[in-house]
Amino acid sequence: MSLRQQLNDAMKEAMKAKDAKRLATLRLVLAALKDKDIAARTETSRDLLGDDEILSLLAKMIKQRDESATAFDAGNRPELAAGEREEIAIIRSFMPAQMDEAGVQQAAQTIIAE
Repeated sequence: MSLRQQLNDAMKEAMKAKDAKRLATLRLVLAALKDKDIAARTETSRDLLGDDEILSLLAKMIKQRDESATAFDAGNRPELAAGEREEIAIIRSFMPAQMDEAGVQQAAQTIIAE
């Protein structure tokens, strides 16, 4: 299943569960994705963005929210910073898991041994 389909399915589930925060975040993600799709259109191609481009968009959105949370913390607005961090957690749930340091070292050792 494509990442785009996962996002759409998650939005439908959030609607059914009446999870307002998750629904609002997924709508923001899908709106940004639609904007990117429109910007990428050419006269000869109407192709939608692939999973790699979607992951790049999600990473950018996480970075923006992290910067906002830091600014809210500096401005003594912890409730707004917490909201941004909730959005980060929701967006991050659609990204592949990052390798921890031990996993990176193990993978490097395996490749070197080969």
